[in-house]
Amino acid sequence: MKISVVIRTKNQEKALDFLLKNLKQRYAQDIDEVVVLDNLSVDNSRKIAEQYEARFVSIENFSYGGSANIGASSASNEIVVIFSAHSYPVSPDFFKVIKQKFEENANLAGVRCLHSTNDYKNYILGIDAVTDPNKSGLIFSGSALKKEIWKIIPFNENVPTFEDKDWTKRVLKAGYAIDFAPVVFNYEIKRTTAQDYFRFTRDVLGNYQIWHQEDSGLSILKGFVMSLIRIFKQSFIQVYYAFKRMFFMIRFKFNKPKKFDY
Repeated sequence: MKISVVIRTKNQEKALDFLLKNLKQRYAQDIDEVVVLDNLSVDNSRKIAEQYEARFVSIENFSYGGSANIGASSASNEIVVIFSAHSYPVSPDFFKVIKQKFEENANLAGVRCLHSTNDYKNYILGIDAVTDPNKSGLIFSGSALKKEIWKIIPFNENVPTFEDKDWTKRVLKAGYAIDFAPVVFNYEIKRTTAQDYFRFTRDVLGNYQIWHQEDSGLSILKGFVMSLIRIFKQSFIQVYYAFKRMFFMIRFKFNKPKKFDY
């Protein structure tokens, strides 16, 4: 079984360069191909992908489920490992363990690798995807899927987000398995306030459609008030410690400690 790596990205040239360099320098023997799935980037993403001999696929009309399907269909091999550009594998045996998992279990639809407290705890406690499909099921970045099963059960293109959770629930219902792969990857992203708001709206819609979670009017109002309190509190704390830092530096200028002479 050969491995294809699919990377979803938009205007993340620095992160993409680091991920591709990591894959080429540390995992070249484990990967058969790399596909960069790009959402109309205006930076140097295409040039960087070509520099590392990755196949570059452009998406014009982006959706989470749709891009996941394009990524899976673009992959040539049976095992498809999926990343966002702002993530990267860490464990030296990252792809070897993933491949071994699929070879050992013909009924395995996907694996989830480890990057957060939730991952580590569920893996250590043995909480499987059937018990907790949210925290033990597929996540788009740092997971892998079997293309043969994806052909039978593609990603849902009508969900606003959580296409990975929706897929998890449907493949489990169909009798397939999703397991942890005990290897580590890093996930690092900084979003603007506007991007955080967009993600918030997608998450609200996704949580309602998939997990049937809905806030009451009172909880919405409470959430708004608590958000304002946190903003004012954090602003006050930041100003307070800004003054403390300034006064500390003034005292330091006039009362420096003795230097060590090595």
